[in-house]
Amino acid sequence: MSPRSNPELQVARILEKMKIDLVVDIGANEGQFASEIIYFGYKGKILSFEPLSSAYSRLLGSSANISSWEVYPRCAIGDHDGEIEINISNYSVSSSILPITKLHLNAEPRSKTIGKEKVKIYKLDSIIFPYIESSKNAFLKIDTQGFEWQVLNGCEKSLSSFKGILCELSLQPLYESQHLWLEIIERLRNNEFYLYAIQPGFTDPSSGQTLQINGIFVNKSFPHQ
Repeated sequence: MSPRSNPELQVARILEKMKIDLVVDIGANEGQFASEIIYFGYKGKILSFEPLSSAYSRLLGSSANISSWEVYPRCAIGDHDGEIEINISNYSVSSSILPITKLHLNAEPRSKTIGKEKVKIYKLDSIIFPYIESSKNAFLKIDTQGFEWQVLNGCEKSLSSFKGILCELSLQPLYESQHLWLEIIERLRNNEFYLYAIQPGFTDPSSGQTLQINGIFVNKSFPHQ
């Protein structure tokens, strides 16, 4: 098994190389990402956030026996503190605060919206500083189904504290009003993060078109060599 062919192993190797001791897992769903990096050897702390109630209950179960894995009380992370409504997808990983597009539904019909629920929302800046202050090398993972820009808007004060970022990058609009890949890459570049690795993401099975990828970014101040 090689990082060339296994995205989860690739992330774990990057975390190891960067000596990451805290992963902030935004959009944890049922804990898949955290479980994978633990499986591949990550031994630092994890702080997970998940807004969807059904996924949150499973996330608590996934993390229950791992002392280094903390699950924050159920909430969304975005650009303000308050309350917001989330669209529940039949395919829970596609649930989003933003409405889903026809392009997305054509590529993955299971992603249709089947309900809505209200949840608290916070800026990351309102929560994260006590965790960052106890960490030497923190890493931010953003998997928020089109809501990445709003997450970045809510962590303008803390963003430079992270040594690396993994962020979903949509090549086409999968959710209404979302910001696409080049905008996010440019924004992070302006915040002194450069693109370090690209991973495959969501592909339309009928057309073969790549709709979404993952980008891993490294803070230019970090001595990564």
